[in-house]
Amino acid sequence: MSRVAVIQRPPVFLDRAATLKGAVEALAEAAGNGARLAVFPEAFVPGYPAWMWRLRPGPDMALTERIHARLRAGSVSLAADELAPLREAARAHEVAVVCGIHERDAEFGGGTLYNTVVTIGADGTLLNRHRKLMPTNPERMVWGAGDATGLKAVDTPCGRVGALICWESYMPLARYALYAQGIDLYVTPTYDSGERAVATMQHIAREGGCWVVSCGCAFQARDIPDAFPGKAELFPRAEEWINPGDSVVVAPGGKVVAGPLHEERGILYAEIDPERIGMARRSLDVVGHYARPDLFELKVNTRPQRPLQLS
Repeated sequence: MSRVAVIQRPPVFLDRAATLKGAVEALAEAAGNGARLAVFPEAFVPGYPAWMWRLRPGPDMALTERIHARLRAGSVSLAADELAPLREAARAHEVAVVCGIHERDAEFGGGTLYNTVVTIGADGTLLNRHRKLMPTNPERMVWGAGDATGLKAVDTPCGRVGALICWESYMPLARYALYAQGIDLYVTPTYDSGERAVATMQHIAREGGCWVVSCGCAFQARDIPDAFPGKAELFPRAEEWINPGDSVVVAPGGKVVAGPLHEERGILYAEIDPERIGMARRSLDVVGHYARPDLFELKVNTRPQRPLQLS
């Protein structure tokens, strides 16, 4: 048995350093309560761009540019090791971490952000970086599309982890690519919420015979700093819940064992029992005895998609 902590707390929007400081404090709290794996929300550093759902593509272009400039300045360059405080905290507490970030491309043009989930080992090493394959609707005004280089599972103290982001959970082939790598935990930092989102997590736990850990974004308009460009127009009601969170942990087979944590800031804990995985897959193992590789074949292009190939 091992314990997972789902950290449903708001970031300090557009402020990378302050958000990472809060993440380090939350990680210490989770470790103190026995967690071996801690999960943070989608785009946590430096905050999910909820404003894009309220901006108009034409008339609000100038405001969009002002916000995006601040977002880019607060985003994360992995090449520059700007997640060092979180990595060091993971090592100090011997806790693995799954965290959503805005990743700033530092290799090519430098002008593209990606919706990225990173998995950090309990020794502080960066185990995996997965960029969201397809940003959803207006998210495409913020993020570029990722490739499949990070569509892989990694080992953590709580078991073998595969991570997808938000509506990637509705991509059956992406899910299957993780199932086929023998995951124990399906982890999803997400902006999705509500009964349908929870039902989807239950479906995945049943389908994959795995533990499902969904970490939602929970914040109110008052959590947006007053200095945020256009705040009065975009978020006029301080007590409005922009997103209720609804973080949840689901056992293999589909039973909710923790959460949903609704309209609340906090840390959700759950005990991960690996024995329940084998029990669930006894009758339904979609990449084992319930698969038909003689009829169906999935190929994943894991080559980096680069704008330039030098021979």
